[in-house]
Amino acid sequence: MNGDDLHPYVKLARRAVEYYFETRKILDPSEALSLSPKRELWDKRLACFVSIKTLNGNLRGCIGTIRPVRENLSSEIIYNALAAAFEDPRFMPLKEEELPGVIFSVDVLSEPERVTSIEELEPKKYGVVLEKGFRKGVLLPDLEGIDTVKEQLDIVARKAGINSLKGAKIYRFTVKRYEEVRKDR
Repeated sequence: MNGDDLHPYVKLARRAVEYYFETRKILDPSEALSLSPKRELWDKRLACFVSIKTLNGNLRGCIGTIRPVRENLSSEIIYNALAAAFEDPRFMPLKEEELPGVIFSVDVLSEPERVTSIEELEPKKYGVVLEKGFRKGVLLPDLEGIDTVKEQLDIVARKAGINSLKGAKIYRFTVKRYEEVRKDR
């Protein structure tokens, strides 16, 4: 894999995890400028998800925000990359020796918009946020094996522990996905 082919967002996600293994410290968000000097890439306040998958495509960690919680996108990517690597409750923390065998992706989210009908959903185009009471579930768009709105809503409801969609609020969002591409796959 040639690092020059990678989008700076993906480089930053990987670099944040590598730096943590090297130093046990959080990468300074200003380091993003060394990956691309274009401030407009980093200074916006946007939500994002960072996903880590094995070379054969199995999820290894995925954490993100549906609305920005940090001062800029570089911070959002760094903190979500570390959370995906070390805090996803579905997986054991990533080990340093696993790094060569994983692929990072960064999904930058649009602002979620409330939908009034499931006809407004399309799992290949839109991710969904499902809220009911204190429960909330999120599912990114265009995930392998999720082809129908029903599948998408069933999965996000299960993730959130929501038994019925009655009275639930549904939001949709789009993503711009940036991912590592492995030539050896």
